[in-house]
Amino acid sequence: MSKIFARFMKDESGATAIEYGLIAALISVALIAGATSLGGSLDNQFKALAGKLDNAGK
Repeated sequence: MSKIFARFMKDESGATAIEYGLIAALISVALIAGATSLGGSLDNQFKALAGKLDNAGK
């Protein structure tokens, strides 16, 4: 039984999978934050452009 437990403690493949999962989660959070920021910036640009076109048509 102690050999099985010792072998289990040496096995690091589970820890590696968890690390890759955490890295993927952090990258996802960064991408979502960037897309949200870019979307807000684009929304403001299009609203400004629409306002200028609206004023030019009057």
